[in-house]
Amino acid sequence: MIPIVDSHFHIWRQADLPWLVGPMQPRIFGPYEPIRRDYPVAEYLADCRPCGVTEAVYVQANWAPALHLDEVAFVSQASDESGFPIAIVAYADMLAEDVRPQLDALATNPRVRGVRMQLHWHDNPLYRFASGADLCRDPKLQANIALLADYGFSFDLQVFAPQMEGAAELAFNCPKVNFVLQHAGMLEDLSPEGVEHWRDGMRALAGQPNIVSKLSGLGTFLRRNDPQHITFVVQETLALFGAERCLFGSNFPIEKLWTTYPELIGRHRAAVPEGAAASVFSQTARRVYRLAQH
Repeated sequence: MIPIVDSHFHIWRQADLPWLVGPMQPRIFGPYEPIRRDYPVAEYLADCRPCGVTEAVYVQANWAPALHLDEVAFVSQASDESGFPIAIVAYADMLAEDVRPQLDALATNPRVRGVRMQLHWHDNPLYRFASGADLCRDPKLQANIALLADYGFSFDLQVFAPQMEGAAELAFNCPKVNFVLQHAGMLEDLSPEGVEHWRDGMRALAGQPNIVSKLSGLGTFLRRNDPQHITFVVQETLALFGAERCLFGSNFPIEKLWTTYPELIGRHRAAVPEGAAASVFSQTARRVYRLAQH
């Protein structure tokens, strides 16, 4: 069996996450009472290790922006104690006048391999995160993201289909930066027109050689671990990007709202052709996040 690299998971303490404290706030993945609690690394390892996960990449979990270095320190401590995660994708404000002081601080931690600032915007306010619909074309953001190359950092890119054309331009204008498309472009409109819009956008993103696609979060809008949907998104994405530009991520514990880790990885294994499995479940993540340097 191929050793699995989970390229997208979170651990957290409830007290550090504003959206887990106080009144329930609408979230893109729906009601979240079962995960309004601590999710420590020990529980994550109990979830994933029986499934063959040998390495993992933590992706920032929306701590208060001013605490982004505290988040890195917390995750690093978990790694010191358990060996997980191997690498960290941290937060930085890519709309700052000059992001370099933030990147300098992140670069002092050898586990940091990339940055995520969520850029997804939607007409539906429940799905909206970013401050504007077209941030990918913002000159200040593009200039700051281009600076990631100086640090060897990747950028985890999160957009909906209507934003993909601008995201492709962003990648084109930052050719030295590796981009990791979150959740295979977050297909949420399953009408024939919506699927075609997503497919056209994915084709534009796949045309940029510095973008890879993460096969993660595929239950977000259905709120179930649907085998037909997973197979469709996985096969469409593989056809556009190729296996060497696709990687698996669990998005745990979010997906724990509707499934278990064995069920999640089982659906993805069934959807990925045997010849693509080594790339999707291990090699792409190891290359993009430079895990061999750990």
